[in-house]
Amino acid sequence: MTTVVVIVNAAAGGGYDNDWAASLHDRFAQVGLQARVTLAASGQEMIETARGAVARGVPIVAAGGGDGTVNAVASVLAGSATRFAVLPLGTLNHFAKDLGIPLALDEAIANVASGQPRQVDVGEVNGRIFLNNSSLGLYPDIVRDREKQQRRLGRGKWLAFCWATLAALRRYPFLSIRLRVGDAEHARRTPFVFIGNNEYLMQGLTIGERAALDRGQLSLYVAQRPTRRGLLRFACHALLGRLGTSPDFDVLLAREFEIDTRRKLIRVATDGEVTLMAPPLRYRSRPGALTVIVPR
Repeated sequence: MTTVVVIVNAAAGGGYDNDWAASLHDRFAQVGLQARVTLAASGQEMIETARGAVARGVPIVAAGGGDGTVNAVASVLAGSATRFAVLPLGTLNHFAKDLGIPLALDEAIANVASGQPRQVDVGEVNGRIFLNNSSLGLYPDIVRDREKQQRRLGRGKWLAFCWATLAALRRYPFLSIRLRVGDAEHARRTPFVFIGNNEYLMQGLTIGERAALDRGQLSLYVAQRPTRRGLLRFACHALLGRLGTSPDFDVLLAREFEIDTRRKLIRVATDGEVTLMAPPLRYRSRPGALTVIVPR
């Protein structure tokens, strides 16, 4: 039997205990795979488990959780020959959806056995990878405030997110950046910046999806209008399927670029996780760096 190291984010809740892990082991056995399941209590445990698997030459490592969990494990596997499998146990599962990986657990497990390897790109900012997107400005502030409310007030994730969003829009902080792409340089004052791993489709009902993850490019969206009304106008354009032509955003496709600011440290979101980084922020695409098992 082929061995698969399965790393599950037990800290996210969902009843992931030893009995559930034993059941997961049996489900893998039914499709001819030997699963070694780790219920990780932290992101660091996920990373250390993945590193150990790569060092031992385990052929497949699977991540079970949301996009943050998938990012943590993939950050170790990027650049290696180890194949990556995704068990979509999160709420949004953007990466799995864009690759057509089944969202039902049993079907996702079957895909690990019957799927085919495909090389996909990852984005990178100052050495930290992202599979979906990175952002600056409003969104990292919202995530930080949401986490504070969850810890201090015991609010649920989505309720805390709504309150944090309202608070951020009231403050509406501006970010002064200098964008360098090749020999060109642009100055902007903006409420937020969005960087995607490959191009996001911003038309009609496919807002937020990606047609491909192997074109070796990043997509950059910079809000031009530093007003709340500008953001509302952006939302209307998105609903009408005209975001690509919206005057409220600069849109750029590039393999690499640099974002600088006068701040000594800046909050940077990567796949929903917020990190403090020292500018300049050097973004680049790493084409084909991750081998993912996808449906045939």
